[in-house]
Amino acid sequence: MKKSYQRSLLHNPTSLFGIVLAAIGFIAGFALIVIDAQNHFDNPYTGIFTYMVVPAILIGGLLLILAGVLLERRRRQRGGSDINRLPVINLNEKRQFASFLIVVVVTLLFIAISVVGSYRAFHFTESVEFCGKTCHSVMKPEYTAFQNSPHANAGCTGCHIGPGADFYAKSKLNGLYQVYSTIFNKYNRPIPAPVHNLRPAKETCYTCHWPEKFFGAVEFKRTYFRADEENTPWTIQMLMKVGGGDSTHGRTQGIHWHMAVENKIEYIATDEKRLEIPWVRMTDADGKQSIYQTNNKDSQLTPEQVANAEIRTMDCIDCHNRPTHQFHSPERALNEALASGQLNPDMPEIKLNGIEALTGEYETEGEGLKAIQEMLAEAYPDGGPEVEKAIAAVQRIYSQNIFPEMKVSWEAYPDHIGHLITPGCFRCHNGDHQNEQGQTISRDCDSCHTIIAQGPGRNVTSINTGGLPFKHPEDIDEEWKDSRCDDCHAGVPVM
Repeated sequence: MKKSYQRSLLHNPTSLFGIVLAAIGFIAGFALIVIDAQNHFDNPYTGIFTYMVVPAILIGGLLLILAGVLLERRRRQRGGSDINRLPVINLNEKRQFASFLIVVVVTLLFIAISVVGSYRAFHFTESVEFCGKTCHSVMKPEYTAFQNSPHANAGCTGCHIGPGADFYAKSKLNGLYQVYSTIFNKYNRPIPAPVHNLRPAKETCYTCHWPEKFFGAVEFKRTYFRADEENTPWTIQMLMKVGGGDSTHGRTQGIHWHMAVENKIEYIATDEKRLEIPWVRMTDADGKQSIYQTNNKDSQLTPEQVANAEIRTMDCIDCHNRPTHQFHSPERALNEALASGQLNPDMPEIKLNGIEALTGEYETEGEGLKAIQEMLAEAYPDGGPEVEKAIAAVQRIYSQNIFPEMKVSWEAYPDHIGHLITPGCFRCHNGDHQNEQGQTISRDCDSCHTIIAQGPGRNVTSINTGGLPFKHPEDIDEEWKDSRCDDCHAGVPVM
């Protein structure tokens, strides 16, 4: 008697559609991975399509195949069909052997492509292009600043995630919320700095920098230009006392004393950006503690407030809080452009005109660039190559540091290094913090740097390695000794 033929469970619309979908995903994924292997994708959206969209199509197709089989099996069971017996595979039959071989080859190929694809997907989501270009309008300020930073050759994830699976998983979960925020326009403008969720510096920064190897001094020279008709230069040259952080190189001193292995510095900040620090505790190598509180009665913390506050142990990021995403003020950016020759200091009032052009109220970047071109063209009606060069230089400064759509500028992210236009070092070193013995945290300039030359001009030839007292370019008498620099300086010249 002839056996009745029973159709495969795959013979249903859902599974057939899944087969087509999986085949498209498989073929497209294989082709795109080969192309990427030969010529890596620069466009992040191509990478997203290759390693996220295409795998989703493939997996979706496979799930539809499985769902169709289960639904078809249930339908036949309800109809009384006998489908419980597993089919017998006879490899001695050429047809069954060929089918079995095809299944094995396709399965192995699928596994190989999945392994390669997963590996490439991991590296793609860790890439600078993925972090900086995917949400272009949102991440444009950070990505632009990154490209012009000292860490431009370092990957984003090296600092923001670091090694290990735990922070990788956390970052990807956080990334899902970021995708939601971008799609539904829920993100802040400007994006808040990740002050409270960065990994400790010892797990990231220390892979390249470690204080135990810092010692001695580093020469620092900067030329400032006044916003007058002659763009009058003033140069200051100093030795920054960066070391040392390790007693094996001598007495621990200088800036990285704060990070010396023998010391432990803790503090309490009362604001989100850690600009207000009323309480500091120092523990020395012998375990002796000294607590310094501000003399400002309105800012002093009670024992109950200290007990309930977040006490942070100082590390690199407490001073180097903008190591990469730096947005320079117009004052600093124009000074650097004049000192480097991008702007000609002989152009009358170019510093003043540049400041006015950069600090205008603009709604978009395009509007700002156009206004800069018009303002400088009007200020120098004779035109010429020097004026065109100046316009290009000021526009470049604007496009690298000011992003009106995201409300980003030098004012949005205070930089704690130094103390010229932000409190910086003076958050603690203001002569106001005092312990029970009456000792204060010093605001002595020589604690961190020694001025060896200063004066008018772009080059100061008279060097005094013994140190010089600071001389303010403007005659403000002794006022600079009793106030903070940022009380007057705000990123633009004091007019």
